[in-house]
Order: sequence, then C-alpha cells, then structure tokens
Amino acid sequence: MVLANILGLLKENNSIWMNEAADLLYPRSCAVCGIGRPDARRHLCWECHADIMPITHPYCSLCGDPVSGRIDHSYICHFCSDVNPAFSIARSAAHYAGPIAEMLKALKYRKATWLVPDLASMLSALVYQHIEVDEIDAVTFVPLHHTRRREREYNQSALLARDLARIIDKPYMNRIIYRHRKTTSQTSLTARERISNVRNSFRYRNRSWLQGRRILLVDDVMTTGATVNECAKTLKKGGASKVYVVAVARGMK
Repeated sequence: MVLANILGLLKENNSIWMNEAADLLYPRSCAVCGIGRPDARRHLCWECHADIMPITHPYCSLCGDPVSGRIDHSYICHFCSDVNPAFSIARSAAHYAGPIAEMLKALKYRKATWLVPDLASMLSALVYQHIEVDEIDAVTFVPLHHTRRREREYNQSALLARDLARIIDKPYMNRIIYRHRKTTSQTSLTARERISNVRNSFRYRNRSWLQGRRILLVDDVMTTGATVNECAKTLKKGGASKVYVVAVARGMK
C-alpha cells in the first residue's frame, strides 16, 4: 500500500511537471474568463475559482438542497418529506451559477472534456466529506437515452463518474442502469412535472450482481432531485442496498 501511494504521488508530480513545461511553450488561459492563467493542475484561474459558490449549511439533510436563513436543527425539505427519496444521501458541490455553470455548459454542449478532472476533483471532496468511502461498492451515473447519447457523442455524467471512481479507487460500472424511454428536457418543468416526466424511464441490468451493493450515483446538475431519485429507485428495485448521490452543481428550482 505504501509503495502504491509513493508511485501514485510520483506519477501525479510527473504529470504536474509535464503540464508546467507545456504551459511554458503553450500558455493556457482560464476556461471561464479567458484572461487569467490557471496552475498546472486545473483550468480555472484563481479569480474565477474564488467566484465559485459552494453549497454550505444550512441544507436538507437528505438531498442537500440549500435553504436561506439560519436553521440549528436537522432539516428535511418539502420535496424529501413529500417524496421520501430512495437515495440515502445526496450532495452537490456548488450552486449552478458563475464559473461552475460556465464549465458545465462547456462540458455538456461544447465538448470541453478537458474540464472533467477539475469537476471530478470537486466530486471527490464531496464524497470524502459526506460519505464513508468504504461504504461504496461501485460508481455509476445517470444515463442518457441512446438517441441523445448518440447526438451528444458522450455522456458528461459518465465521464465525471469514471474520473471520480479512479480518484476514490472504486469500480466504475457503465451498464448498471439504462434509460429505456426518451423524456423531454426537465429544464422548464415544475417539480411535480419533473417527477412525472422521468417516472419509469430507467431499467436495471444484472440483478444478481446488484444484490446488496452500495452504489454511488453521479450527475452533473441536480435541481429537484427527481431524476436521481428515479435512478435510485431503479437501483433499489434491482437489489442495491443503498444509493448515494453526488452532483457537481445544484440548480435553481
């Protein structure tokens, strides 16, 4: 274990040195403002990084939805009280605004896949802060319908899940669940409409493997939690014992 950690550190440092050397020849600019210069390990300058708005207390104990004001006790939001989510816990790293919104839009719509390590690093911080890593058996993601996956050429949540699995040293599983029914965009729907829109749109694979497994589910943006909850329900129906959820950003309802 010690040797593996040393080798991993050497590999990481070597990668940083190579990136710094490349920056001397081909200086990079910040992925958001286009002006500042990021360090060798990320794509945001320090100014844009400081503009990220992290999710902080108070927030719902189950889904992590932030709430304004002061709450000195365990708080359950209206959505979780009403729906009783299938996941054990869900957490998001930052508000869907500013640099994070720009990075996720670039990843999702402009093929900026080089941003994945920056965002996966934020997800790993969430995991280490809120979830016992030893309680995770595998990492998976919210799937796209095959027609949308073909149009986009990749699933951004799958890329995030793969990098996160590598960071926390857990198996990455890309065929646990799939979206068998194409749904309309959730963007303009109400909370109730979102629940109805995604209902029964996912199915699980390999029930024998899922039995008793504890799954970490990854998404890029979580708004009401309807989609990740439907995925969690599907995983639980397939035999998973627990489902944890992490997302890069929390969208406005």
